[in-house]
Amino acid sequence: MHSILVQAIPGSSPSMLYNVLLWVGIIGVFYFFMIRPQQKKQKDQKSFVDNLKKGDSVVTIGGLHGRIASVEGTTVTLEVDRGIKMTFEKSSISREATAKPAEPEK
Repeated sequence: MHSILVQAIPGSSPSMLYNVLLWVGIIGVFYFFMIRPQQKKQKDQKSFVDNLKKGDSVVTIGGLHGRIASVEGTTVTLEVDRGIKMTFEKSSISREATAKPAEPEK
């Protein structure tokens, strides 16, 4: 990066330097406002899925509410009603049922 700026200064107009700085700024904005928050959200979701335990109330990606009856490897068995159990992949668990979804800021 430094070599690009050094090459741009002596032989060209200052507008090239401003263009380079503009692109660096745009890339920085994309990283801090789009890429970094998404990576943090994925990390939090993976941590949540890895820490699932029996008795937790959860919601699947499809919207099914249930209580975890057992956790085995990559699968989770949910009890959706008395005596009715369904098996799902861990990755299909979206969030805790007791947690409210994030509301958009106004």
